[in-house]
Amino acid sequence: MTQAITRRALASAALALTAVALPAAAASARPADVSPAAHAAARREPHARVCTAFDLPGDRIYPEGIAADPRTGEIYVGSYETGAVYKATPGHRAARIFLPSGTDGRTTANGLKVDRAGRLWVTDSTAGVAVYDLHDRKLIARFDVPGRVKPFVNDLAIAPDGSAYVTDSNRGVLYRVTPGQLARAAAHGGRAELTTAYDLTHVLPSIPAGSPGLNGIVVDPSGRYLLTVNTTAGTLYRVDLASGAVRHVTLRGGGVLHGDGLDMRGNTLWVVHNTTNAISRWKVGDDGRSARRGRSITDPSLQVPTTMVHSGGRLFVVRSQFDKGGPMGPGTPQPFTVAEVDGI
Repeated sequence: MTQAITRRALASAALALTAVALPAAAASARPADVSPAAHAAARREPHARVCTAFDLPGDRIYPEGIAADPRTGEIYVGSYETGAVYKATPGHRAARIFLPSGTDGRTTANGLKVDRAGRLWVTDSTAGVAVYDLHDRKLIARFDVPGRVKPFVNDLAIAPDGSAYVTDSNRGVLYRVTPGQLARAAAHGGRAELTTAYDLTHVLPSIPAGSPGLNGIVVDPSGRYLLTVNTTAGTLYRVDLASGAVRHVTLRGGGVLHGDGLDMRGNTLWVVHNTTNAISRWKVGDDGRSARRGRSITDPSLQVPTTMVHSGGRLFVVRSQFDKGGPMGPGTPQPFTVAEVDGI
């Protein structure tokens, strides 16, 4: 997800960079979604379509993370601004509050994932990651970043073995929470520390202070490696989960500058590019050592997308509107929504 340490820092970073399944049919984009002039400026592949999937209640949400429950198709969306988590139920257009703002002291919600056991993982950029039981909404355990160095706990991915891997944009490291660690934390008061699994600082390039570093993350379906993106540098890294070896992924046909959330199905990787309102699709080959860009779209109606999730054969994309009175610039946002994108 987009790093947002302070409004001023992100605004400066943005200037420096400038250069689920809901079975009911998604409605067409409403007039408020994007102006005719914006549509004329959009650059898309043939048949790509962006419309509104569901609405988020509230005028200061600035959503960032999204997750789908693989068992039910329900969609969960986190608010960077308040820490609330919203739930969209199949067949209903409007999402509802699932975890109110301030739940367990959390005032921001970045990365979200639902695991196969029916647990919702929510990152708090300032502290760590919390794990909830979707059935009763109770906190199972919370893992906090130790030490005094200010973290930015950003995004996470769940591996086939149930382990969660978490990016820290400030520290340049990846944390890991194994099923055993989760069980022990739950049995001993529900609190534990995040432990560093992989340190990428030796391969990360220097970037301006306050700019996003490590961001989106996915684990390949076989569980052999993970991929993570550096937003500001536009680099993609492969981390071998067995050996810990880190290498640059060779990119062919394009780049991943402004890359934010990632999603992976088989050997296909999707990347959202936040400040450029774009989504790119890649074929990953050579056991994760290379990727070739295929189709891509650029459309201002994506409204600074931060991440996405596939569910039920559909692609849902978070419209953060961070540049409309949020952490990336002044202005007034439109009603907050999550988009469905077809054709990418």
